[in-house]
Amino acid sequence: MAELKEEVQTEKRKLLVTAPPHISHPDTTQKIMFTVVLSLLPIVVYDIYLFKIYAIITLFFSVFGAVFAEALIQQIRRMPSTISDGSAFLTGVLFALTLPPKVPWWISFIGGFVAIAIGKQAFGGLGYNVFNPALVGRIFVLLSWPKHLTSDWYDKVKLDAVTGATPMFVAKQFYLGSIKIDLSKFYEVHFFKNPYGSMGEASALLILVGFFILLLKRIIDYSTPLTYVATVGVLTALAGRDPIFYVLGGGLLFGAVFMATDYVTTPITRKGKVLFGFGAGVMTFLLRIYANTPEAVAYSILFMNALTPLIDIYTKPRVFGAKKR
Repeated sequence: MAELKEEVQTEKRKLLVTAPPHISHPDTTQKIMFTVVLSLLPIVVYDIYLFKIYAIITLFFSVFGAVFAEALIQQIRRMPSTISDGSAFLTGVLFALTLPPKVPWWISFIGGFVAIAIGKQAFGGLGYNVFNPALVGRIFVLLSWPKHLTSDWYDKVKLDAVTGATPMFVAKQFYLGSIKIDLSKFYEVHFFKNPYGSMGEASALLILVGFFILLLKRIIDYSTPLTYVATVGVLTALAGRDPIFYVLGGGLLFGAVFMATDYVTTPITRKGKVLFGFGAGVMTFLLRIYANTPEAVAYSILFMNALTPLIDIYTKPRVFGAKKR
């Protein structure tokens, strides 16, 4: 009788179903975060080469602000520390790369702090945030201290189309007929060595290197970045403007590769990723052409972040055998 009971209990244990996920994977949150940091390393090193101590100061205080906010808020809320997973560190690096290199150190610190405090912890921590934390920090400091975020660029305006203001400002002046541009020189500068604009825009070539690292490591999917960039390129071409100019200029490539591929704030389905990239591309085009703002990429990605839950609902695959509601 005892043997029969033991056999029944064994069979019951075989049928026990636990909470998902049921398939384990060697990639941990920490490994994913630091792989993204690795893909950013060529850009970071090149920034230090171009901007010297300014880049180091901006990076240090951005990361310090982000990590400090994570530790402080989790201590106040009596939550287990998640600093070791690298997510706050990565947010600090990404936020730093959205800044011009000579921004005051205190702006870097406050922006990094806000990115985590408001962009992440206010929603409950990693996995619960609605918006990309680094872009939340970027928009916060831009709206709070616009002069510090733009004056360094605009003070250099000689209207020679290469060593001047932000590329999108130059583009507006060019298509208004106010200035002339040597497009071949513009392409060369922005593809290889661009000391103007944010640190993440220093080299389109190094952004592509990071993109291929993330693809080879299977950290991101190509759907969103390619759809995003292609949408902007096609729409600008249809508008009678140079698509390469608008793809290389500004933070489009950096945003498409490193911001629009965030796991938490972007769709999980392939259709959803394509739709996200398309929507962000349309928004970027409209803001660049018709709005008076230098932050088309940041605003576009944040806008699509808000739509991500809705996109996931309408693009989730149908369960086999189930009727469509």
